[in-house]
Amino acid sequence: MSETPRTRWSEIAGDVTGEGYAARFAALAASGQDVHGEAAFCATLLPPPARVLDAGCGTGRVAIRLAGLGYDCVGTDVDASMLAVARRTAPALPWVLADLATLDLPAEGEAQPFDLTVVAGNVVPLLAPGTLTAAVARLCAHLVLDGLLVTGFGLDAAHLPPRCPVTPLADFDRACANAGLELVDRFATWDREPWRADAGYAVSVHTLT
Repeated sequence: MSETPRTRWSEIAGDVTGEGYAARFAALAASGQDVHGEAAFCATLLPPPARVLDAGCGTGRVAIRLAGLGYDCVGTDVDASMLAVARRTAPALPWVLADLATLDLPAEGEAQPFDLTVVAGNVVPLLAPGTLTAAVARLCAHLVLDGLLVTGFGLDAAHLPPRCPVTPLADFDRACANAGLELVDRFATWDREPWRADAGYAVSVHTLT
């Protein structure tokens, strides 16, 4: 595999590893917080056994949950420490180390396209600088016609990791339009809070036309 570009995640993560990331979500779950909102949202859009790509999957939280609900899931991430946790937790699922801007899953043995791709966890603003358009195009290349791209990311400092720059929603929408995607719906949270212009977070559903 060729060397992947440094994403903003790799620049700001510091001491954060897959183990630390997984421990943080385990603590949230133990405190009673719902950590499966993204998976629950996706499950309302298509029934199992739809094929789902968890793009920027981290430790595999969303993909593992959806697989447990009967979906055919693949996860991909640029962080090897995250994927190490995912592979240990769910060794039967395919986990692919790759950068989204150059994603080529058929070359990794995953030739079947996807009915839905979910990009959660502020993956969009954490892409390598200048790769947004390429990343969206590569994600679309892995979708079936009329397939869904589901994204969620913060739009202000309160909803982003420290030192992570804002990706303007207009820039994201432009990249989607250039890739042949049409906006179907948009919410302010994974719980489907209605979208408003001053929202600090956007959950978007696009379809490939």
